Amino acid sequence: MSFPSRQAPNSYRDNFREPPALTERLTQGFPRHLTDRITNLLPESRIAIPKSRKARSYWNPRRLVSIPNGLILVWIALLWWGERLVFKQSISKCDWSTWERWPPEATPHHLVFIADPQLVDPHTYPGRPWPLSTLTIHHTDLYLRRSYSLLQRTLHPDTVFFLGDLFDGGREWATDRSRSEEKQWRKYGEKYWLREYNRFGRIFFDHWGDGGIEPGAGQQGRKIISGLPGNHDLGLGRGIQLPVRDRFKAYFGDGSRIDIVANHTFVSVDTVSLSAMDQPDQVTGSQGVGLGSDEGTKAAIWKPVQEFLDQAQAEKRRAVERHMKLLNNQTLAHRFDHAVKEMDGMNAKGRRTQEVAVPDLPTVLLTHVPLYRAPGTPCGPQREHWPPSQSSVKDNEPLSVDEPNAIAVRAGYQYQNVLTPTISRDLIEKIGNVGNVFSGDDHDYCEVIHRQYTASSMGGRIREITVKSMSWAMGVRKPGFLMLTLWNPIDNFGKPVGSQSPAHDAAHGGGASATLQPHLCLLPDQLGIFTRYAALLGLTLTTLIIRSVVKSLNGEGSPGAVRSYADDPLLPISRSFNHPTSSAENEKAKARYCRQRADSQRSSGGLQSSNSSTSSNSDGLTVRSATARTRSLSPGLGYGIPVSQTGGLLQADHNIKLGSSSNDECMIFDVRDHDKFSTAESSRNGWHSKRKIRVVLGEAFHSIWRVGGVALAWYIWLAWHG
Repeated sequence: MSFPSRQAPNSYRDNFREPPALTERLTQGFPRHLTDRITNLLPESRIAIPKSRKARSYWNPRRLVSIPNGLILVWIALLWWGERLVFKQSISKCDWSTWERWPPEATPHHLVFIADPQLVDPHTYPGRPWPLSTLTIHHTDLYLRRSYSLLQRTLHPDTVFFLGDLFDGGREWATDRSRSEEKQWRKYGEKYWLREYNRFGRIFFDHWGDGGIEPGAGQQGRKIISGLPGNHDLGLGRGIQLPVRDRFKAYFGDGSRIDIVANHTFVSVDTVSLSAMDQPDQVTGSQGVGLGSDEGTKAAIWKPVQEFLDQAQAEKRRAVERHMKLLNNQTLAHRFDHAVKEMDGMNAKGRRTQEVAVPDLPTVLLTHVPLYRAPGTPCGPQREHWPPSQSSVKDNEPLSVDEPNAIAVRAGYQYQNVLTPTISRDLIEKIGNVGNVFSGDDHDYCEVIHRQYTASSMGGRIREITVKSMSWAMGVRKPGFLMLTLWNPIDNFGKPVGSQSPAHDAAHGGGASATLQPHLCLLPDQLGIFTRYAALLGLTLTTLIIRSVVKSLNGEGSPGAVRSYADDPLLPISRSFNHPTSSAENEKAKARYCRQRADSQRSSGGLQSSNSSTSSNSDGLTVRSATARTRSLSPGLGYGIPVSQTGGLLQADHNIKLGSSSNDECMIFDVRDHDKFSTAESSRNGWHSKRKIRVVLGEAFHSIWRVGGVALAWYIWLAWHG
């Protein structure tokens, strides 16, 4: 027997869900708090809030206590620590009052040395691709600007000296009269150098007054001196191009100069240019003494510096004389007798000058390249790269050779780790009375005592401190700067008055070192901060993914990520009869169904009535009997439709006698629909696994975006505001 087919329109309505009530529809547009009030006033009314509105209601206190919100708080705290708090803590530890030791009445002058900021540019990491190169430049500039601004606001130094290497590739950027020796840098010209100069100014010059422009107590004013060049600014020795040096001098000032600061004479010497006088020949390896021809030694590079050294002591006296006159409120001009004289007899004999004592103030030498020392001379315990050997940290024990802890004595293209012995000796002898030397170039801290140079006032002892780089991109994990507090009270004749700290005098043996105290201030480990960020990022991703998997297994999901599983009907809501049905198939289906009914009745002991309204087969499908009460209307064709309305699709005239039971009516259904159910069940399992993956991915994306968006916005705000 075959059944005629009938086309039925597909229905997309969920027939197993009640349509929304009128009150629900009216309240869908109301605010949540108003809906809650209406619910309380009408407890019997069933006002449902749409699931999407429930998902967007994040102000529920229970929703605030969640894993994503907890991670957001952790990110906010960590970013605040890494971008603000750790910098403040590092510089606050270096406050002057925590380490300087002067008498209570002292009004010391506070000075800071900054070495090798070396603004990162294409020359620093030539093979680094974009955007990593741009991010490196941004973060190094941000680090320098943030540290320098906090330095000014927290420490408020009276004087700041830069010890060279302001740029990294400054020597390579061409001028109108020169170009780089390396072809890859020739595309960078004068305009690029000016951009780098403006960039340096935005980091340092623009933040000079962040802590105020007023000097400290008892000080005459504030200074920032950045004219000392490094080998990355000009080159080294014979590799220096005169137009490049002239450009640097025009914007930053003379590289060789004398400044009187806090009754100390600071002598800055352009040793990268002076090195051309005694630079070893890279071809022959010979080392001259500057007596060769101008063409061979490029005398135009080193002669101006040599002439400055030849006149250094005379220039020191003149500078001290001007300083003493300022202290005594005296005029700097020479006074002459007021008399009319013939021009022929005019000479300098009539000039009368005020007799002012010119003392020899303690002298401090500033050089970018450190002085020569024997190979293996240890740098002390504050050097970061290698700790000193055990033998060199014991008290009262002579220095020993410690290669890892020392500055390597070597040279190469456009660099030289230390000056030659000849130049080092000339510097000390021609400047005179040098008790302390401060240098840069090495990027790490190094403190040595030179005993091989003549310094009668110090008994042959000259202390040199190589200042650590301030940039975290220069091979040191913890950059820093050197603080120097100076106090050298003198009378009107330049003689010392009062006394320094007794403990300090005993420690330094009096002399020039007793008038100044250095202190290394370390800055945060930026790579360590980034490592903590990366660790928290990994923890965040792992936690949110695990949370998404757990929520999917529990039947939960993020709002709007994937449509809820409960929204789908359990059974199909429409049927389409597009295929013919053979009588053989119907007979097989009828026999199978009736056997299942008979087995069910036998297992129940005959307690189940044959005219029961429903029974269940082994597949778990509910079968409706023909004698059951039928519905006049049905939402779809096929399921629950009276026999009279099926048009022959469902037949109830097949009676089968089973045992002692009366005639049963066996409902015959389309066998292909039964096969559909089996196929649908297997496909539904596959759909469930795919849906679970979608739920996991959707929930993970939603939570990661939620946490990451807040963390990223917070980081951008912190970076934008310094």
